[in-house]
Amino acid sequence: MKANAPYDARYQKLTASNGSPYFTLTATNGQVIGVSESYSSITARDNGITWVKTHAPAAPTADPT
Repeated sequence: MKANAPYDARYQKLTASNGSPYFTLTATNGQVIGVSESYSSITARDNGITWVKTHAPAAPTADPT
């Protein structure tokens, strides 16, 4: 996630069946590694992508054990 988050090409901007915009984040092999929440507008979705691009690379990680 951290390695792929900065790159525009890793995001797919999609629309759910109910019309809500959302996005996915993919790895270099095309596998989906993250799915966003549903947003109220395209602008809100795009702001969500910007937030992830800005904050994910430096986010702390925790060992789940």
